[in-house]
Amino acid sequence: MKRTLIAALVGAASQAMAQDPSERMEHVLVSVPIHKKAAETALPVTVLTGTELQRLVSASLGETLGDKPGISNASFGPGVGRPVIRGQGGPRTINLNNGIAAADVSSLSPDHAVSIEPMLAESVEVLRGPSTLLYGGGAIGGVINVVDNRIPRAPIEGVQGAVEYRYDDAPGMDTGTAKLEAGNGSFGIHLSGTTRDFDDLDIPGMAIDEAAVERQEELLGGEHDEDHDEEHGEEELENSNGSIENTDGDADVFTIGASYQFGEKGFFGIAYNSYETNYGIPPGAHGHHEEHEDEDHEDEDHDEDHEHEEEEEETIRIDLEQERYDAQLHLHDLAPGLVDVARAFLTYTDYEHVELEGSEVGTRFERETWEGRLELVRQAENHGVLGVQWRMDEFEAIGDEAYVPETDSTEWGLFYIQDFHAGDWTFEVGGRYDYVERDPEAVTSDEQDFDSFSLSGAAIYTINPSWNLGIALSRAERAPSTEELFSNVDNTAADDNLVTHAATGVIEIGDPNLDTEVSLNADISLNWQGNGSWAEVTLFYNSFEDYIFLLNTGTEFEETPVYAYEQDDAEFYGLELESSFRLTELAGGEVALGVFGDMITGEFDDAGDVPRLPPMRIGGELSWRNDSLGAYVRVVNADDQDDPGDFETETDGYTRWDAGIDYRMQVMGESEMFAFVKWKNISDEEIRLSTSFLRNYAPQPGESIEAGIRFTF
Repeated sequence: MKRTLIAALVGAASQAMAQDPSERMEHVLVSVPIHKKAAETALPVTVLTGTELQRLVSASLGETLGDKPGISNASFGPGVGRPVIRGQGGPRTINLNNGIAAADVSSLSPDHAVSIEPMLAESVEVLRGPSTLLYGGGAIGGVINVVDNRIPRAPIEGVQGAVEYRYDDAPGMDTGTAKLEAGNGSFGIHLSGTTRDFDDLDIPGMAIDEAAVERQEELLGGEHDEDHDEEHGEEELENSNGSIENTDGDADVFTIGASYQFGEKGFFGIAYNSYETNYGIPPGAHGHHEEHEDEDHEDEDHDEDHEHEEEEEETIRIDLEQERYDAQLHLHDLAPGLVDVARAFLTYTDYEHVELEGSEVGTRFERETWEGRLELVRQAENHGVLGVQWRMDEFEAIGDEAYVPETDSTEWGLFYIQDFHAGDWTFEVGGRYDYVERDPEAVTSDEQDFDSFSLSGAAIYTINPSWNLGIALSRAERAPSTEELFSNVDNTAADDNLVTHAATGVIEIGDPNLDTEVSLNADISLNWQGNGSWAEVTLFYNSFEDYIFLLNTGTEFEETPVYAYEQDDAEFYGLELESSFRLTELAGGEVALGVFGDMITGEFDDAGDVPRLPPMRIGGELSWRNDSLGAYVRVVNADDQDDPGDFETETDGYTRWDAGIDYRMQVMGESEMFAFVKWKNISDEEIRLSTSFLRNYAPQPGESIEAGIRFTF
């Protein structure tokens, strides 16, 4: 505890050098319509925009946000990076694109990518605590909203755009991004796209931590039985040195949109987006056990075919395609003083991905989703928003690993948030009601309905022009997800038909009788804004009733551990710190120092430590910057994660050094060129993320150089 408190006091800031303090505080929050700027809300909000976003943006959402306090990356190889907020991932964290859910299947399994392209973002807004009521009580962990301009929100005069190319040598990744917008003040059109290609990921040392894998096998189901492997023709995974095999891939994203502006009365717009990616899953990530079904066959031809199947099963790829159609209508001054702004959203998404085992299709996932939102906003002195949200979802999985039945879901949400101003105080209260209906194509389970209620309250006290104190309290309620309810629900009645969840290597058993999950959350934050400097510290506490998690039952099916979704009370608490301090002027530029840190602890009442939580992190950054040139050196130290949870392996801590330089200049009138070089993981440290299911098979990239150039006109 003493070490933790000292670390908390030391870690008081983060990467201020890449973002001007005024830019950070003046950002207009698209995700929170009742507030205009980040500085005007007591809600826990993290914003990436401008120069900081340009510097941190990566191929996945998890990698882009993973170094921000309170946020971690649950990577599954270079093709997948899903954000984890305050230790919460999966269905407890909702990923939005322009206020509407991504509608993929990334929450179903850790090897499924989030179908959002960060390279096209204008800003990324992360909401925690009470602010999630705007998008669903189920977002107990938080909401991540990636905002782009696919539907132009403001008038466009003339032609504008940007072209960028960047290369990262660790994955051999080439990325090209382009955006073009044109308009006459009333009508505007948007075109954008990204193309990406990458090879197997370079790493320091061996890909598979064989000692950790053996330990994991002991924890899950006893000691590794080599005689069993020999009897059934199983072969140990072939380890690789210096790279992770089968982690290459590509992605192509294209967007077209248009809007018509009604002068100062608002706009209407539509957009189409195509997202395609194909990426490999590192060897060892998928645990295939179907070969046991054929163990009694002795036919030589069958043995040859079986060996061929095993070779193919070692090469698993995911081929993902998604098409999305958006429409938005914003109307202003409908009834001034009562309804100042009306915002309507309607989105249709057609998602599909197949898991390729060699040249064969193993499992196909399909999801068809309609989602709509209507918000009525009052922008007078006391702001308020009344809204309704609707979602209809059809999910289907077909194939050998289809352990979740076809399920139709319908969700309705009604929410209201209001703020009040009294002297140096600003208060905000809100409430939300959700109705969720899940109807599976299952013999042993009927339709399940859930009613949930969520409440929030927040206050911000202006101590003086430099200091603010914020307090936020909320009660959030989440309905169980499809996989938590119905995984293997029909197969439990047939002992010879249980299906393994290949990404985790275990059999997961759902429970149709699960109750809603209730979370009581408290946030206390202290903010300071000085002359070119700022600081934030946030303490949070979350108490869960009936927290849903996977429990090792201690039994096995065909040598595969069996896990069951259970409920237990749990509590999480932690600390997040960010700041930036302007030190001095040197050689025509400003020197700044940042220090940052976070920590989180999570425990069940009866089941021990919560698994896959991030470790405590402390870091700092020293930078120099003038109007056109900037440079920085950054270090982060992560502690050992020696409380990994039951049946999980510990992970070692690490110290990572990074450095970079960027240059910005005006060219051809008002056009601008921005070039950068980043030297990442300078000491070639072996880093295995405790938040990743794949930590024992796929470490993070080793030492690498990333460079890029962007031309904006």
